[in-house]
Amino acid sequence: MGIAEFLLMSLLVVLAVAAVFMRDLLAATVVFMVYSLLMAIVFTQLKAPDVALTEAAVGAGVTTLLFVIAIAKTDRREEDV
Repeated sequence: MGIAEFLLMSLLVVLAVAAVFMRDLLAATVVFMVYSLLMAIVFTQLKAPDVALTEAAVGAGVTTLLFVIAIAKTDRREEDV
């Protein structure tokens, strides 16, 4: 396992944890989109271009779009914590 693969996997873990613990839904959606794009890069390195293309289209594209539309249609309340 090279240094690039280690850094990529470490970044994936950090992004996954960040997406779970973020309080702002829109920011969590953006982090999830970046996570999906990095997963597409991982699948490309694993020589699975069909899975990488599907992950990029569905994971980063359609899912992010649906999340943003759902967030836009709901009321956003800011809580003082």
